[in-house]
Amino acid sequence: MLNILIDYHQDILSGLKVTLLASLTVLVGSMIIGTLMALLQGAKRHWIRRIGNTYVNFFRNVPLLIIVMFFFVVLPLYGLKMNGILSGTIGLTLYTSSFIADTVRAGIEAVPKGQTEAGVSQGLTHFQIMFYIVLPQAFKLALPSLGNQFINLVKNSSILAMVAGADLMYQGDIIASTTFNTIGTYTLIGLIYLAMTLPLSYVMRYVEKKLAVS
Repeated sequence: MLNILIDYHQDILSGLKVTLLASLTVLVGSMIIGTLMALLQGAKRHWIRRIGNTYVNFFRNVPLLIIVMFFFVVLPLYGLKMNGILSGTIGLTLYTSSFIADTVRAGIEAVPKGQTEAGVSQGLTHFQIMFYIVLPQAFKLALPSLGNQFINLVKNSSILAMVAGADLMYQGDIIASTTFNTIGTYTLIGLIYLAMTLPLSYVMRYVEKKLAVS
């Protein structure tokens, strides 16, 4: 395993960069889309809620691989070509955002109604109440679940390997097929993923405890 790390460190670092970049991109995109869908789910008008609920239910219940392959295989048949990184990132963003939407929606519903009533009494608009009062508290309440989603996101980024996304898992597949040392290669790749997710888990627990004390 050490020999693999030494001989193929450049390939591993290249795949690691792609994994981290894709994960950060998906994190930002899924947070934006997920929050928007959570707001739609909590809208007063039925047809607006229907849009949010349909989005969340659809992408939550369709396998991630199917979503990614749709962008990588199906859309090019109609002239919209995408490489593995782009198709994997878009598919993972849509998939992850559906889970974040449910998490944020639960956080919004957990905010006491008195907070909204206090905003109304101060003459704030619905937009101001939501973004200055409700959402900050909702994110705080939903932080443990959001942390789990972030960790799952890093692990799910390995889906890029299925569409030649040049990520860490993809580089691991190439190294394993080249060296025929599958045990050593995948053990090393697994440890690298663990090195990324385990500290994140500890950080989220620390932040959660700090917020709970405050």
